[in-house]
Amino acid sequence: MGGKLARLWDRAQSELLVRAARARPDELVGQANAVLMQIGVTITVYLVDHQQRTLRPLPQAPAHAEPTSLDVEGTVAGRAFTTINTVSGMQAGHWWVPLIDDTERLGVVEFVSHRPVLHGEDLGGHGEVFASLLAHLLATKVDYGDVLHRVRRTRPMATSGELLLAMLPPSTFACRELAISAILEPAYEVGGDGFDYAVDQDKARFLVLDAMGHGLQAALTTATVLATMRSARRDGQGLYAMAAAADTVLTEHFGDLRFVTAVLAELDVNTGALRYINAGHPPPVVVREHQVIADLHEGRRMPLGLGDGQVDVAELALQPGDSLFFYTDGVVEARSSDGTQFGLQRLVDLAERHAAADLPAPETLRRISQSIRDHRQAPPADDATMMLVEWSPLAARRTRP
Repeated sequence: MGGKLARLWDRAQSELLVRAARARPDELVGQANAVLMQIGVTITVYLVDHQQRTLRPLPQAPAHAEPTSLDVEGTVAGRAFTTINTVSGMQAGHWWVPLIDDTERLGVVEFVSHRPVLHGEDLGGHGEVFASLLAHLLATKVDYGDVLHRVRRTRPMATSGELLLAMLPPSTFACRELAISAILEPAYEVGGDGFDYAVDQDKARFLVLDAMGHGLQAALTTATVLATMRSARRDGQGLYAMAAAADTVLTEHFGDLRFVTAVLAELDVNTGALRYINAGHPPPVVVREHQVIADLHEGRRMPLGLGDGQVDVAELALQPGDSLFFYTDGVVEARSSDGTQFGLQRLVDLAERHAAADLPAPETLRRISQSIRDHRQAPPADDATMMLVEWSPLAARRTRP
């Protein structure tokens, strides 16, 4: 029976690839259910919202299910999402599988088997492969329509948020040597914060930045600087030249005074040699064996747009297993109702605690972001962006089931 079942799953995946070629984005889940009928299985697909609080069902779920949104916290579906592991449901033939495009967490898939004879088979393992294929297809189709974007939104998106979200890379990436994850709040009205990364051959480059001001003007500044430094990087320029290109575009193409704080860094993934420039930004911290052991306070220069003078690119040798934690000032300056700042020490304590728990990088950032929201208990006064870079093969493996 096991060999026959495996062939059925293989056939379903092949047929889904054929059907997906001409499917609209909103048709993918319906097409997936159509090919799974031969196995006696149905699925419901949930995408996580931009703030990673709820799992929201996609259209074309089984008509009889009438699914509603599920909380990430305190649900079986949420456990599959946060732990990046398949979780069995309360009944036989029912299980939840994380929906992951490469290493990017998109949501979860609920699988239900309607053939009791199959309940004892390894449906979870087959489901993980099918969910991985479906995640790739959804990620490929997302920009051909609006449905997949709309499902992830719990309220209207401001123009500034629309602009910057279109500029940013996927929030999580992993390869054999390292894992990179980032999170940006508030997702719907983000202004001046941004991040970027690229990993090629033996080099990983990443940056976090924060433009002056708020709203659309700040978003325009950030988008311009991101595009400028990305272009310089793709032309083979180094960190110093990338920063200089940002200086030029800010001074020559904006009529008013604009500046951006930023940290630009480059890591040799084979040796751990780190090079960086800090352009007036809060210093990222280095976490080693669950403790903060240093910060990136050297390589200082003026914020981008204000001229650099002469600055040496700073260097630091990382050890295997080290992590780099980047953040913008909106993280540590988030205030509670009585005016108490979230503060660097609180952030460091949380980073150390979650590092000790060996959580996947995106889950570490999600939990810290939730702690910041709980502390603030009000709409944010400033953007809050974090990036976690873990130079560790184990950390990279934790980003997949």
